[in-house]
Order: sequence, then structure tokens, then C-alpha cells
Amino acid sequence: MVVIILLVAALLLGVAWTLQRRLIYFPATGPVPRAEEVIPTARDVTLHTDDGLELGAWLVPAVQPDRGVTVLVANGNAGNRAARAPLARALAEEGLSVLLFDYRGYGVNKGNPSEAGLARDIRAARTFLVEVMDVSPTRLVYFGESLGAGVVTELAAEHPPAGLVLRSPFVDLASVGEVHYGVLPVRWLLRDTYPLADQLAGVKVPVVVVYGTEDSVIPPDQSRAVASAAPVLAGVVEVVGADHNDPELVDGSQLIDAVVDLTEQIDGEFRP
Repeated sequence: MVVIILLVAALLLGVAWTLQRRLIYFPATGPVPRAEEVIPTARDVTLHTDDGLELGAWLVPAVQPDRGVTVLVANGNAGNRAARAPLARALAEEGLSVLLFDYRGYGVNKGNPSEAGLARDIRAARTFLVEVMDVSPTRLVYFGESLGAGVVTELAAEHPPAGLVLRSPFVDLASVGEVHYGVLPVRWLLRDTYPLADQLAGVKVPVVVVYGTEDSVIPPDQSRAVASAAPVLAGVVEVVGADHNDPELVDGSQLIDAVVDLTEQIDGEFRP
């Protein structure tokens, strides 16, 4: 009996190891609408990764008056860029330009998502803004949603922006996995780790953390721990009663105000 139990356990661990990325990434695949069909002022652009992939993206210009700041949005682990259109539209109406893009394996993009792959993808997005659109890093804000908070924090450690907005951030991926898959030795199994809090400790730019008090995906105490890890904490916005995917955390007024407030805080310091 003991041998059978051990064999079953080994089989389950093997399946978890092999299929774990299917439990982490939930891409919406297939065609994505043209940018102008969703946001009339937006346009389709293509990003190029350093390993040869092309990624679909939307560039959304600011509505006048333009604050002269661009927000680079890193999505969470599900859907595609079309689901972030309300966020981009709301930010544009506040005078902020926005870049939405899909990771590898999302939309019609080739490739398979992974921590290393998403790191390449976000770098392609930043390169497009800085080198093609001539956006100064001192006028660039990174916005990371959930899993995307880990993606932009890793980027910020190497390429600091003017400011960083982390929506529903987590300490590290294992900490989230232990909440949802507690029967498994998550820390031993994970290939992708996203050590957000550890990486954030080395990021010396203003950081704003936004989270919902009823988040059933990322425990609120993890987002509070991330805020505590920020060397330059510019603000913490607690959206009372909001769950992970509630509208208040998609394009709600508290979320949008948090981004605008951060740009106003950095504006005087970084404007030439």
C-alpha cells in the first residue's frame, strides 16, 4: 500500500511539474480586434522581441491636454489586450498615453508564455516606446496588473521608470500557489517564480500599490507586504470590497486616480 501511495504521489507531482504553466497562464488566443475598432484614437503597432517574435500591441494617445507621460501596461495572466481597453481609455482621458500589448502565446502571438519569455516581451514594449516613439524613461510609468506586477518589477530593477503602479501585487508566485494549491510542494515545483517583493527592494522609484480588500486570487495581505517592501512608497490605495476582477480594479476611479496622482508626484521632479 505504501508503495502504491508513493507511486500515485510521484505521478501527481510529475503531472504538476509538466502542466504547471497551464495552471499559471490563461491566454485568450485567436484574433484581436483592430485598435481603432475598440478605441477610435488608437492604432495597431508591432513589437519585436530579441528572440525573434512579433507581438501585437495598441498605442493609445493621450486626450488633450496631454500630460506628456506614457503608461506601459503589463497584463495579468488571462485574456488579451482588448480586456484592458477600459483602463487605457480612462487613462487617455486623463491625458496619459498608453501602450497595451499581448505576451507571447496570447492573441495571435506565437510562442509559449513563461517568466523568461514575458521578461523579453516587456523589454520589447519598453524598447518600442523609448527607441521608436522617443519616450524618455523619465516620462514613462510602468503599470503591472496581478501577474504583470511581477513582470514590470523585474523590468524596473534593470530599467527604472519614472514611477511604478502595482495593481494586486503578490510577494512571489509560490506564495500565491500555496494559497490555491496548498496540498502540493509548490516552492519545489515551480519553474516560474516571479520574486516580486525581493526584486522591488532594489527599485528606487516611486511606487503605488492598489489592491482590493476582498481579492480572492491575491490575498490582500500579500499586496500590503509588497507595499512594505517598496523603498520609495508613494501611496497605498485600498479598494474596499473589491475582488480581483471587479470593475473597480479594472478602470475604477480609485485606480485611475492612483495613476494620475503618481504622475503628478513625479511631474515636477522629472519635467525638463
